[in-house]
Amino acid sequence: MTASRSTLRCHDANCRKRYELSEVIYSCATCGSLLEVFNSFDGVEGSGLRELWQERRLSRRRIDVSGVWRFREMLPFVTDERHIVTLPEGNTPLFEAPAAAAYAGLDGLQFKHQGYNPTASFKDNGMTAGVTQARVLGMQRVACVSTGNTSASMAAYAAAADMQAVIFLPAGKIAYGKLAQALEYGALTIQVEANFDRILALVRELAVALGIYVLNSVNPFRIEGQKSIVIEMLEQRGWRVPDWIVLPGGNLGNISALGKGLRELRQLGLIDSLPRVAVIQAEGSAPFHAQFRDGGELRAVRKPETLATAIRIGDPVSWRKAAFEVGTVHGVVESVTEQEIADAKAVIGRCGIGCEPASAATLAGIRKLVKAGAVKASAEVAAILTGHLLKDPDYVYRYHSGQLETPSGQPIRATFGNAPITVGHDRGRIAELLERYARPA
Repeated sequence: MTASRSTLRCHDANCRKRYELSEVIYSCATCGSLLEVFNSFDGVEGSGLRELWQERRLSRRRIDVSGVWRFREMLPFVTDERHIVTLPEGNTPLFEAPAAAAYAGLDGLQFKHQGYNPTASFKDNGMTAGVTQARVLGMQRVACVSTGNTSASMAAYAAAADMQAVIFLPAGKIAYGKLAQALEYGALTIQVEANFDRILALVRELAVALGIYVLNSVNPFRIEGQKSIVIEMLEQRGWRVPDWIVLPGGNLGNISALGKGLRELRQLGLIDSLPRVAVIQAEGSAPFHAQFRDGGELRAVRKPETLATAIRIGDPVSWRKAAFEVGTVHGVVESVTEQEIADAKAVIGRCGIGCEPASAATLAGIRKLVKAGAVKASAEVAAILTGHLLKDPDYVYRYHSGQLETPSGQPIRATFGNAPITVGHDRGRIAELLERYARPA
């Protein structure tokens, strides 16, 4: 690998102060805005990258097997491949989902399912880059605040890199399928009696004092790794850009990464147009939707609530980056109810594609946007599913058995419920049931 063509840069267009890659810094010391990795692609010949990346699919080299580092020309901040920490990640499927398309009112719909990653969420695409940079910097401890997926991913990659992982999480506000991963991978796990946003502010202070590397989405290298999601999606589509890409919005690192990746691909001539994007939030945790609708500064939701724990964020740290990316592609932001998320999740399941609740916000949002006329039925739409079904199995059981309730205690209808049936050890009764529920030929 060659000399770095990257620097750290303030994201604010009115500042743009530069920093060295070797600095452990997440926000601009001058204006306070988040930093980004600025990549210079001077001398990079975009025309040959498609073929190069395709050839690497046949390679057995560790970094070529990764669905992130296979695209390493897009992540030029790493100059020595020996630093790369990979499990490997990426190489996730792009599904056709005709039943979900019909539910949304579309002619067709594709799901890019990041739940097929090593720790079963999209966080792995970013964490491989973040932990790699931690290794480059010689860090021994890494930390994050997490409602689930980030903690699971960071714990796994830290273990692979022989680093100590320290996880802070809101007490009682995590799905056990995710917490179990962090515990299994050996992370020091600290439950704090506060919400996500308050804990993150505290951890950022502690990290500076104690020399711990923060791997939440404030970390610009996480965003670099997550760009690979859209790169791989477009490669799977034969570099045909869809009309819309739809994804859920929590802390908004994913839309920040997706937009940056799209702009860089166009800069290199790998695509000649940009899709529109839609970011979907849960109604009880939708400050970005309110900011998009009303304008001005983002107003934090002090007590965010949603059963979709992965997007239960009231003060998303990356909102300015996200607003820039949404504005660049004439995108939209929408919010959906707990009922809409739950039903959409069940519909996705009936396609043979399982996902966690936050992922299903995409389909719920698409359906709403189609009904409003914002998305045409004939549009080519690709949605990102961020996490695996088994991240939150309790949610699944409670929905299908009619026991699911909103955070305020209101019942959620099991519109597509599939409750288990209990029957005695009776051959005739079981045969009767099988006959009753047999599908017509």
